[in-house]
Amino acid sequence: MGTSHDTGPLYKMALEQFGKAADLMGLDPNIRRYLERPQRSLIVEFPVVMDDGRVEMFVGYRVQHNTVRGPAKGGIRYHPNVTLDEVQTLAFWMTWKCAVMNLPFGGGKGGVKVNPRELSPTELERLSRRYFSEIQMMIGPNRDIPAPDVNTNAQVMAWYMDTYSMNVGYSVLGVVTGKPVDLGGSRGRDEATGRGVKVCTEEALKTFGMDPTRSTVAIQGFGNVGSHSARIISKELGAKVVAVSDVTGGVYDPSGLDIDDLIRYRDENNGVIKGYPKGERITNEELLTMDVDILIPAALENAIDESIARDVKAKIIIEGANGPVTTEAEKILLEKGVMIVPDILANAGGVTVSYFEWVQDLQSFFWDTSQIRKELERMMREAFYDVFKIKEKYETDMRTAAYILAIGRVAEALRMRGIYPR
Repeated sequence: MGTSHDTGPLYKMALEQFGKAADLMGLDPNIRRYLERPQRSLIVEFPVVMDDGRVEMFVGYRVQHNTVRGPAKGGIRYHPNVTLDEVQTLAFWMTWKCAVMNLPFGGGKGGVKVNPRELSPTELERLSRRYFSEIQMMIGPNRDIPAPDVNTNAQVMAWYMDTYSMNVGYSVLGVVTGKPVDLGGSRGRDEATGRGVKVCTEEALKTFGMDPTRSTVAIQGFGNVGSHSARIISKELGAKVVAVSDVTGGVYDPSGLDIDDLIRYRDENNGVIKGYPKGERITNEELLTMDVDILIPAALENAIDESIARDVKAKIIIEGANGPVTTEAEKILLEKGVMIVPDILANAGGVTVSYFEWVQDLQSFFWDTSQIRKELERMMREAFYDVFKIKEKYETDMRTAAYILAIGRVAEALRMRGIYPR
């Protein structure tokens, strides 16, 4: 009989979501057993020489959940709370996110247990280069293509690309995505996830017959995803963003916030909105339970739990973050008639433009911003309505429908390829 490693609490939550869809679609039990487990999990412990000459040890991870449809794809995060359970779960979700968008990728994810704010720029570079060298045995433009995630950015991706290239002896632009444009990065990458959130917001409003210009929005998280979502939704949809928050708390203005002004303030104040002089101060919990049409949790996992879900007043939740709604909270919200556009669809704009970047790198032929936006919006709309049609067919919720679509695509690829060796 086969055995598998213990599963952590976050992965168990993800398996519940998967299981609900697998049951509904009558997934072959052999395929189900295979898809429930990560394919490879690498743990590395590595030294970094600090500026004062001390050697510190760090722990890093890289997980490939499934590569049936193509190379693994997924970000690398730097955070003091990174665990193997978290990274395995995020890789699991990436498999389905790529499949929902019909991208030729499987799911991957990585992380280093570190608070990057405690490192100098040179220490951060040494940590990044050493970590990437440690996981290089799993990485490559046809094997596994990392990208930025929490606390990593285009500069870190440039170090990764250079490290890999120096190790193999020639420049490999396509080994990571989210790079600076001058190193083979794609235009439109910074705003990509926010633009995908905008498309899902627009299409969700259509299903309710609601006018975007008469709709109110609250956004938890004001990093890359939250701030771009706020800017694009307010400017292009004309919806009123009345509240945003970050780790320091939130700000509320019933007449609508000036998002450009708020972004400027954040950028001039160590990346936080604390002390913003316009609007009323609110807590993160007050933001999540605010009387708005659309709520966009764009921070970290499990932001909306059972206790908060009971007080949520929004009609639509667009998951800008990964796993922001717990399983128990989701049951309460669905009973209240809330539409939840799940993370594997709502925040898939980032991986879609990562795919565009990878294609551009492989071809050494680069697209302009308007082409990126047009293709991204087309693919996001198609994916939304592919999921919505399955929701209607199975009379289920959007998350389960997204899983049914994604699992169906991966299962079909597995059926055609077969299990090696027979």
